[in-house]
Amino acid sequence: MISIIREYIKFISKSSNQHGVHSPFVYHFVTNCLYKKRNNEFQKLFLNCKNQLLNNKKTITVKEFGIGSTFFKTNKRSIARIAKIAGITNKKASILTGIIHYFKPLNILELGTSLGLSTSSIKIGNKKSKIITLEGCLETSKIAQQLFDHQNFDGVDIVIGDFAETLPLAVKNNLFDFIYFDGNHTKKATLEYFKLSLSSIHNDSFFLFDDIYWNYEMKQAWEEIKKHPSVTITVDTYQWGIVFFRKEQQKEHFTIRI
Repeated sequence: MISIIREYIKFISKSSNQHGVHSPFVYHFVTNCLYKKRNNEFQKLFLNCKNQLLNNKKTITVKEFGIGSTFFKTNKRSIARIAKIAGITNKKASILTGIIHYFKPLNILELGTSLGLSTSSIKIGNKKSKIITLEGCLETSKIAQQLFDHQNFDGVDIVIGDFAETLPLAVKNNLFDFIYFDGNHTKKATLEYFKLSLSSIHNDSFFLFDDIYWNYEMKQAWEEIKKHPSVTITVDTYQWGIVFFRKEQQKEHFTIRI
């Protein structure tokens, strides 16, 4: 906890708002997306999804990969408690939906479905999107599928299995506009997933890495990702690391508080 607080203080000390941004592309993104007032209708739709899970008192046995949960002492967990403690927060969901609505990616890949809350945020942001979402745990994927069915979210395909096996198949012969990384918070796995996914990008694709300050390994992984020659623009919001590959852009890194 102390290290997380220390990292946040460092982040605040070096972060800026839109007035410290000199890239027109990033300035427009920050001003017209990250700092834009949230859509109330989108928020209502997300809360409807979250309440469906919060009202589910069933218990499931969760299979974890990578670094285990710091909140749960056992793999037997109530769905409501997972949604409350480990699910995406309302604020992050609102920002994620706003990012998707701003860029409007159509072909999307998500690593880490869990109960489907982040997937729902993405789908709410662009209902026309087609999402492949990878999940290691069969039991949580069943709950996510129930959520998608109940909310009439079409075009969401859950693929179950270890990412080491499912990710290479997902990116093979595919181009993705957006990839959301939210699974296995280790340096080794994060960098492997990043490098594998590079085969499926185009000039306007973008990646979003969740929890880049979750631990020292994630921080190291984020620093290596920023240095990769394919990466031109990065935006560090503390909650997320956002990566762009626009060849027309000069390589720059931005730290933005939101």
